[in-house]
Amino acid sequence: MISDFELLAQKVDALAALTDTLRRENAALRTHVATLTLENGGLQQRMQAAHERVAALLTHLPQPQLPEDTEPDPLPQEFA
Repeated sequence: MISDFELLAQKVDALAALTDTLRRENAALRTHVATLTLENGGLQQRMQAAHERVAALLTHLPQPQLPEDTEPDPLPQEFA
């Protein structure tokens, strides 16, 4: 009977140790997620700024001159 209690106590101790380990791991993962979320936000801002710069540059490019008897190609359906 005493060995049953000792076995149960060992299992409870192992469970408590595992719980502590998982809590620490969870806290570390939450910190990592927060760091990655901040990094993602910064990268999204950089992508938006780059998109705006490219769009501004595209407005300054000269339009291609087509011969007068040539019809421009219609846009493909996925771009229309």
